[in-house]
Amino acid sequence: MKNIRLKDFPSFIRTTNPNVIMLDFAMTEAEKVHKASALILNTFDALEPEVLEALSTIFPTIYTIGPLQLHLNQIKEDDLKNYGSNLWKEESGCLEWLDSKEPNSVVYVNFGSVTVMTPQQLIEFAWGLANSKQTFLWIIRPDLVIGVSAILPPEFVSETKERSLLASWCPQEQVLNHRSVGGFLTHCGWNSTIESVCGGVPMLCWPIFAEQQTNCWFSGSHWGIGI
Repeated sequence: MKNIRLKDFPSFIRTTNPNVIMLDFAMTEAEKVHKASALILNTFDALEPEVLEALSTIFPTIYTIGPLQLHLNQIKEDDLKNYGSNLWKEESGCLEWLDSKEPNSVVYVNFGSVTVMTPQQLIEFAWGLANSKQTFLWIIRPDLVIGVSAILPPEFVSETKERSLLASWCPQEQVLNHRSVGGFLTHCGWNSTIESVCGGVPMLCWPIFAEQQTNCWFSGSHWGIGI
């Protein structure tokens, strides 16, 4: 991981406070790894060769089985309906809306299933999208804003209603593989990152915590697929 900076490391392990609960959790889990007979990782060799090579000197048996999303193509659609890992109910109407848009014309905005922001940050993103003059699909979870409902300015809604769709959740894998999506404003969670890689969609990165800063660094400085 050449030229990586301290601020690019996962937030939980770069803390200077030894009493942080998540630091203790991360260290405990890292110690447990040494007891495993093998590691199974949702990645692939061509994406992280240096990291995997370094890990192989510590853990001889590593299975890279990713991207897991691509395995969905091997499962019948009827069988897929019996499974799901989303924390929120998907709005399938997003796909119909995307069908009406030109190729690579839509910015997809989703900050994941647990990331939260302040009301001020929500407003900043809203007017940033409005001022971009781009068509966008913005996923706004009911709990996206800390402590209050996510309320957007009426002026923003009025200005962007002809080129936007707001939804509470969506089938992200299908969205990122849709022909009309040309960019992804993301928190850089690993699932979102690798799904974007699979869909060939460039990313605008806004990492918040955990390993998201590291994923952002890889996307921008190493893989050249994000900024």
